[in-house]
Parts: sequence; C-alpha cells; structure tokens
Amino acid sequence: MHTGAFSISLAVKNLAASREFYEKLGFEVFGGAAEHNFLMLKHGEHVIGLFQGMFELNTLTFNPGWDQSGQDAPAFTDVREWQAHLQAQGVQIDQVVTSDGGAGFFLVHDPDGNPILFDQHRH
Repeated sequence: MHTGAFSISLAVKNLAASREFYEKLGFEVFGGAAEHNFLMLKHGEHVIGLFQGMFELNTLTFNPGWDQSGQDAPAFTDVREWQAHLQAQGVQIDQVVTSDGGAGFFLVHDPDGNPILFDQHRH
C-alpha cells in the first residue's frame, strides 16, 4: 500500500505573511488559490500547504493518487482501501469517507493527538 504524496498542512494566521516567509526558505507556490485561503508550496520534493482559517491544527497529509508534484500517480491505493485497512488494525477513524468511489477523505489522530489526513482528489 502506498500513501501517495506527503505534505504538512499548516494552519496559518496570515496567508500572505506565511507565503513570504516560506519563499525566503526557497519554497515556490505551485498550487492552491490565495482567494480561497490556501496555497501549496514546494521546495525540491518537500511540500507545504498553507491554510488560513480552514482548520485549527497543523496536519500531516497524505494524498493517495498523487505524486509529490501533485500529478496523477499511475497506480495507487484508494482512500477507502486505506480506511478499511486502518480500521482493521484498530485505528479509530475520526471523519469517514462517505462516497463509494472517486475523491474522498478521512481523518485519524496519532497517539499524541496529531491529525493525519488522507485526502484523495483523484477519481
């Protein structure tokens, strides 16, 4: 099973100030929409999402179906398969995928309360 692309999704207070800061570290915007309060930045293989007003905590994010550049992966493990696998392992699913196919997501928390989002955009 492959988790897909990995990024850290940061809950920021000021999208413009955060963008400026991370650009000084060498990151460049490659996705998102400032008018919708989120941007995706990349530096090499490292990806950071900046999200203003969308959630409270910084979140580890896996995107089944995408590679590290946000492009479709040729083969991937569907988010519903990940959800079933983790449930079978005794992991509590905090927000459940409700669709039968295509895009979907679910959220779990590690033992320390850190949120981990499996967010599949690909159909």
